[in-house]
Amino acid sequence: MATIVLGICGSIAAYKAADVASRLTKAGHEVYCVCTPTALRFVTPLTLMTLSRHPVVTSFEEETNDWTPTHIALAQRADVLAVAPASAHTIACFAHGLAPNVLTSLYLVNRAPTLIFPAMNTQMWNHPATQQNVQTLLQRGNIIIGPEEDGELACGVCGKGRLVDVETIVSNIRQAL
Repeated sequence: MATIVLGICGSIAAYKAADVASRLTKAGHEVYCVCTPTALRFVTPLTLMTLSRHPVVTSFEEETNDWTPTHIALAQRADVLAVAPASAHTIACFAHGLAPNVLTSLYLVNRAPTLIFPAMNTQMWNHPATQQNVQTLLQRGNIIIGPEEDGELACGVCGKGRLVDVETIVSNIRQAL
């Protein structure tokens, strides 16, 4: 089966990444979770490791097991890079080639299809800077799915911004393979 790198960013929707990892692992795929520092405020490495059956990459300090840095090795092995949820910050880093953490560094090395599943406040999503960053990523061949058109967000606002449902994430990853 395929090797899937699942990037997880800081968002209340990060809890859904555990279900994504579980479903993909049960389908026979090798799933490696890579978390931004803020993702760890919403979901724990232990949960993701248990469901993916692989250690979770959270920082450069963990990259001491091999002479090849983990983020480079994972990028080279990946059949798909899926980022769910993707925050406005990570989308901006991807668009501008910034690499302040393991996930953004892995993105710069990655040559596999990249699927980005945004999740953020409606105003953040609609901001011209975010929309320009999304257009930049689309022009570079990234695939962006979502966010949901309408619904109540964790902040109480109703509008576009919610992460698409888990089944949509999993089916899009399967299609990309």
